[in-house]
Amino acid sequence: MSQQYPGDTATITTPAGDTSTQRYEEARAAASRAMDTITVAPEQPLRTPPEAPENADLDLDLLSYRGFKFGAAFFGYLIAISMSVLLMAAVSAASFGTAQVLDYTTSDAKAQPGAALITAAGVSIFMLMLAFYSGGYVAGRLARFDGGRQGFGVWVIALLVGVVAAGLGWFLDSQYSLVDDVNWPSLALSHNTLLLGGGVAAATLLLLTLLAALVGGKAGKRYHDRIDELL
Repeated sequence: MSQQYPGDTATITTPAGDTSTQRYEEARAAASRAMDTITVAPEQPLRTPPEAPENADLDLDLLSYRGFKFGAAFFGYLIAISMSVLLMAAVSAASFGTAQVLDYTTSDAKAQPGAALITAAGVSIFMLMLAFYSGGYVAGRLARFDGGRQGFGVWVIALLVGVVAAGLGWFLDSQYSLVDDVNWPSLALSHNTLLLGGGVAAATLLLLTLLAALVGGKAGKRYHDRIDELL
């Protein structure tokens, strides 16, 4: 028995009565016809899954501990003020002792007022930088997170307290003329020179103490970062 199916070039001869072979050839021919009708779709670019956010595994409970913490900044401010008083007292004592040894009198300072004022301003700014670094470090250490913000908070609290104190002093002076009773030393410098020097010193003091507080806050936070790396 000979059979030929569409799509086949060969004629298949099967003995009559061999039903299994006949069914096999029929299935083979049907598969060949099905393969001819299949259309292959053009290749599609692979879809990449969206990237997971960097903080996807961050515990949401930790977010409540981040940000500015007034308590940490306030205690850092107290440390900054305490350190400034201690450092200024130590520098004053050292300066007095040095002046006694070198026989440096008030008349010598009046003879060179510019050098004396620049030296005093530089030493004072440096001492306050150390004080604000200590305050920022304490605030960053207490808060554990966001040390830079805690250091900035220390500086802002000090600035606000200073503004309030200056306003209170101006009010008291307007009422009781306290400044007029102070015996100011006479300096061989013009009023404009003193005003310009005071403005430059104040701007430098604000900028450098801010940087010191920020660096101190980050240094205090780094202590906790090192512990987290070991856990």
